[in-house]
Amino acid sequence: MNESIEAIQSEALVQIMAARDERSLEDARVAVLGKKGSLTGIASGIKDVPQENKAAFGQLLNAARAAITAALEEKQVTLRDLTDRAALAGIDVTLPPRTVMAGALHPLTLIRDEAIGILRRMGFALADGPEIEDEFHCFDALNTPADHPARNEKDTFYFHSGKLLRTHTSSVQIRTMESQSPPVRIIAPGSAYRRDEIDATHLSVFNQLEGLYVDDDVSLPDLKGTLEYFLRELFGTATDVRFRPHFFPFTEPSFEIDVQLQIKGQSPRWIEVAGCGMVDPAVFEAICQSRKDRIFDPEKVTGFAFGMGLDRLAMIRWGIKDIRLLIENDARFLRQFS
Repeated sequence: MNESIEAIQSEALVQIMAARDERSLEDARVAVLGKKGSLTGIASGIKDVPQENKAAFGQLLNAARAAITAALEEKQVTLRDLTDRAALAGIDVTLPPRTVMAGALHPLTLIRDEAIGILRRMGFALADGPEIEDEFHCFDALNTPADHPARNEKDTFYFHSGKLLRTHTSSVQIRTMESQSPPVRIIAPGSAYRRDEIDATHLSVFNQLEGLYVDDDVSLPDLKGTLEYFLRELFGTATDVRFRPHFFPFTEPSFEIDVQLQIKGQSPRWIEVAGCGMVDPAVFEAICQSRKDRIFDPEKVTGFAFGMGLDRLAMIRWGIKDIRLLIENDARFLRQFS
């Protein structure tokens, strides 16, 4: 058997040296070391070797296996090196490299992250909620009557189940108050959906950032100071901010917020950027009924809420004339923000 092992080893080494590719090298390995290989077959006959010769036989067998394995690994390295050299043949390494285009954050992401950063520094925490909502969280709890235009199928995306795509992220405020106790200080960035005709200033899906602060003795000056600071951090410390009386079902009193922008070559002009107000007591009553407690008793707590369109903020910040540019993924437009 010793002669057989030596013969198998010699033949295997010859086949390994003669291999021209990895496939033929694998065939040589299987022929010797595979389940039905010649060396494997010899190894299975060790039971027939006399006891006094088994140690020497085993040593010879292990030495042959080690030599064959080493030859296989060395040949594999050689073949792969040859393959790599062939793949690189004909490549001119002196050619200048191709320009690698660097990616960048989308303008909506930039303005969202900046707005969130300002409000987080003021103590607001991030909150989230479902985009597919029910009428209670989207309308009823927000003191929106059944005949309000927003609840019409012409203005809102409804499902056959009666649920809808949320028309604002105010529903996150309701869900937060249902699950937390005062004080509550949250912001809710996210998508909202309305059946608007798509044009230069409207999309059927847009991005909002809404905020809510509820605690003991929250006042209108708190609301005014918060939003003035926020807008001046966003647009510059010299930005003029004004509050105009308005109506929203879920706040009372309510205001629209304008900022005065100075555009080079034009007269200063006021631009509407947000809506806000003190939380209507009817909203707190709806929360109390939903929670089945009086934690948000309007006689004990007050609060303010605000909301703004991130798309609009981006358009104002960078002078974007058409909101559709924000969703068209035109590289020529987006490259300006890289």
